[in-house]
Amino acid sequence: MQQPAPTVPPAQSREKVLFAASEGAPFFKTGGLGDVAYALPKALAKHGVDIRVVLPYYSKLMPAEYQRQLQFLGSMTVKVGWQDKYCGILTMKLGDVQYYFIDNLQYFGRDGLYGYWDDAERFGFFDLAVLQMLQFVKFIPNVLHVNDWQTAFIPVLLHDKFSWIKPLRNIRTVLTIHNIEFQGQYDAVILDSVFAMGRQYFNAMGFNQNGGVNMLMGGINFADRVNTVSPSYAEEIKTPAFGHGLDGVLRWNAWKLSGILNGIDTELYDPETDPHLAAHYSAKDLAGKKKDKAALQKEVGLPQTNEPLFVMVSRLTRQKGADLLVDVVDRFQLEHNCQFIILGTGDYDLEEAFKRVAYRYPGAFSAQIRFDSHLAQTMYAGGDFFLMPSATEPSGLAQMMAMRYGTIPIVHATGGLRDSVQPFNEFTGQGTGFSFNDYRADVLEDMMKYAYDVYVNKPKSYAQLQQNAMAENFSWANASQAYIDLYTGLLTQK
Repeated sequence: MQQPAPTVPPAQSREKVLFAASEGAPFFKTGGLGDVAYALPKALAKHGVDIRVVLPYYSKLMPAEYQRQLQFLGSMTVKVGWQDKYCGILTMKLGDVQYYFIDNLQYFGRDGLYGYWDDAERFGFFDLAVLQMLQFVKFIPNVLHVNDWQTAFIPVLLHDKFSWIKPLRNIRTVLTIHNIEFQGQYDAVILDSVFAMGRQYFNAMGFNQNGGVNMLMGGINFADRVNTVSPSYAEEIKTPAFGHGLDGVLRWNAWKLSGILNGIDTELYDPETDPHLAAHYSAKDLAGKKKDKAALQKEVGLPQTNEPLFVMVSRLTRQKGADLLVDVVDRFQLEHNCQFIILGTGDYDLEEAFKRVAYRYPGAFSAQIRFDSHLAQTMYAGGDFFLMPSATEPSGLAQMMAMRYGTIPIVHATGGLRDSVQPFNEFTGQGTGFSFNDYRADVLEDMMKYAYDVYVNKPKSYAQLQQNAMAENFSWANASQAYIDLYTGLLTQK
């Protein structure tokens, strides 16, 4: 039996948005989605949007400081297949944003977020619960914003199971694809065992891919609008090379597909106030950056010289281009007086390769095979060049953070890297970094040589690059306005 929930005050703005995601900082985070699920609603609230966020309640992973703030709103029953499942609803407010948490110990009381055999059932339950809770908490959004495959089936379910409920009929849906590689592909049996759904949409215009259910495909076909996390990535995923089997579906839905570049928290990443730094600095006075470089070199055991310092903070995988760097770094070290610091973990063979390079060049190469958020912050500030030669990059945040600190990015021109890093033109003085188009190790090496030459032989050009990079505005204030425009366009559409 359902218990009554307290009345939620009415919204003051036209946009009433429910943001549904499978993770969200500062509660639970494994990647970029967690960052966006925190930063975007926070920025939207500053624009006056009545924004609420709904997340699964991973009870074992909830930090104690937030667990103490949770309020129990009540419980309801959610039908999964032909089974009745308990669904608790908890809430709390963080800043200007109201959060709801969907509680079920069987599905979410685990040691991790993803990678379980029953993920289709876990997030199918979550999707059903999100729609069922709307009337329960007395908040009917005019936009329901879902993210990645874990919540992509919500637009399908809204159309199939909930459209007959009058208050829910006019809800518009937006699907954001953060990484198209992860699609939620499962056997068609889940239509019966999880959703108790017929087969009327089990086709190419719905969610049938090669005889199985593709949950992201369902979201693409049924959502009112689809966006990715950068304009270039929105174009790339319409091609076979980047679409991971969904390029045809995306071309068919190109009329509703767009790209909005992610932002970064410019209050958190600020060289003038960052508590991780040995010295603070600004674009007007970069003296502190030299002190941060020296402190970084000392921390990782490198000589404190003024040689160009190349840094990389990344998963050490082929998708992130770590193999390209392995191919060129030996030769580059032999031909140039410079230093490298690599921070991250990933594929075992690449980790070992970087360890061997560090062994061969103990005074010039430091391999930090671990994750250390403090060291990452100091690398953004202390480096001269930031390496990000990713094979693909939907949006990318690290290159924006590096530019915020005046560390010049060297990137492969793909996805969000193409959109955020303007290639340097030494003749006009324009540009914010160095980028290359052909994804090859020798091309990366040539670009690194060019960057080295600018730093060593053209200090005025390098100084101009730093000014250009630090002048860029990657705040969520800009990105959130683009989402408001997207919502407004939906709500004014006749």
